[in-house]
Amino acid sequence: MQQEGTRGIEHAECRILHIDMDAFYVSVELQDHPHLRGVPVVVGSPSGRSVVLSASYEARRFGVRSAMPMSVAMRRCPTAVILPPHHHRYSEVSAQVMRVFRSITPHVEQLSVDEAFLDVSGAFRRLGGPREIGEQVRAEIESTLGMTASVGAATTKFVAKIASTRAKPDGLLLIPGDRTVAYLHTLPVSALWGVGEKTQEVLARIGIRTVQDVAHTPVPTLRRLLGASGEHVHHLAWGRDPRPVVVSRPEKSIGAEETFSRDIDDSDVLRRELLRLAHRPAPRLRASGPRAGGVSLKLRGADFSTITRSKKLHEPVESANALYGAATALLTSLGDRPMAVRLLGLRAESLEAEGVGATQLTIDRRDDNWRLAERVLDDVNRKFGGTGVVPAGLLGSKDRRAADGAAGAGPSGTRVRDRGARGAASAERGDGDREEQFHGPPG
Repeated sequence: MQQEGTRGIEHAECRILHIDMDAFYVSVELQDHPHLRGVPVVVGSPSGRSVVLSASYEARRFGVRSAMPMSVAMRRCPTAVILPPHHHRYSEVSAQVMRVFRSITPHVEQLSVDEAFLDVSGAFRRLGGPREIGEQVRAEIESTLGMTASVGAATTKFVAKIASTRAKPDGLLLIPGDRTVAYLHTLPVSALWGVGEKTQEVLARIGIRTVQDVAHTPVPTLRRLLGASGEHVHHLAWGRDPRPVVVSRPEKSIGAEETFSRDIDDSDVLRRELLRLAHRPAPRLRASGPRAGGVSLKLRGADFSTITRSKKLHEPVESANALYGAATALLTSLGDRPMAVRLLGLRAESLEAEGVGATQLTIDRRDDNWRLAERVLDDVNRKFGGTGVVPAGLLGSKDRRAADGAAGAGPSGTRVRDRGARGAASAERGDGDREEQFHGPPG
C-alpha cells in the first residue's frame, strides 16, 4: 500500500538504506598517505600472529582478505604496502560519516564504525526517492571525506544489506519490493543471515544450496536441521524481515585487546601491555564524554582458554591511569597463572554521561593531575598526529605489540568489535568491508 505523502515517489517502498564504507581502514589511511592510491595496501602489523584488518581493492585482486593471517597475505601480495592501524583516526572519521547520515535522517542505526541502516521515509518529500537519497549520501561522503561508500536500498534491513554488499565497491543497488523474492531466489544459501559454513554443510547434505531451496523446504524440516533458527531462515528466504531501524543505543563499553607475537608469562610485561591498552580507550572517553564505572580484564591462554574478571570502580573515571590501576589489581588478584598468555584485553565498562553518577570529594589532587596531563597528551597527539607522546613506562619496550587484528578501541554491549554502538577492534568482512568496531548482531 502507498504510504501517505509518498505518492509519485519512485520505489517509496524501499525506505531502508544500508550504507557501508568501502575498505574503510585503508580509505582512512589513504587520506594521510595519498601517494599510495592505486597500489596494494594492507592495514595491520607485518609481524607475528597478526591478521589483515583491511585490504585495498588492489590488494584483494591478489586474494588478500580481512582476517587473513598477515603471513599469508604477504605471500600472496609481496608488493603490498603494510600500514599499521590508527584506531583513533578511524573513530574520528567514523563520527564524520555518521554526521553525514544524520543530516539525511535522524533514524540511523549504526552497526559499526563504517556502516549503518537508515530509514529515509521521512526524507522523501525533501530529498526525493531512495535512489536519489542514496546517491546524495555517496556524493556527500566523497566530496567531504574523499572516500567512497556503497548503498543498498530495499523494503527490509536484510535485503538492503545484501544489496549494499553486491553494490561494492562504490555502487548503489536498489531492489524493488515486487522483485525482492525473485532476486533473493537467485542467491546462494550463504546470503542468508545466520547461515555460516557449518550451517551450509548441514543444509547441503539434503541438497539445499540456494535461497530458493530454503524457501521451498518445509519449516518442520528446517527446524529439525537448524533448531530454533530454522523458521527464521525460512522467513528470510521469502524476504520477510519486519525489524525496524532502531536508533543506535549509547555505547556501554569501550575496550582494546592485544594478541602477542609470542605467548607471555612475565607479569611485568603484561602490566606494561595493560598500560598500553589503557591508553587506547581513554582518549575516546575524554573525547566523547562518557566515563567508565567499571573495568574488565581478559586473558586468553596458550590453549585458547579464556579468563575474564571485572571490577566496579568507586567513582566513574576517564583517565588511562585509573583504568590501568584497576586492571593491574585484577591481574594481581588472579595469582599464579597456569600457562602463558596469548591475548590480553582491557575494557572500560558501565559507561555513563559526565555528571550522571556521584563523585567522591577528595583533597587529593592526583586524579585531577592525571586527567589534566592526559588531556594535554590528547591535544599534542591530535595536533601532530599518531600517538607520538606515550607514557615513559612504554618507552624502549622490546615486547612491542603484534596485534592479531584483535581489538582497537571499540564500543560493545548493544555490534563490534569498536565494530556505534558495539566494540572490540575489528577486521573488515572478507565479502564486504566492515571494520567492525561495534559488538552485537545487526539489529
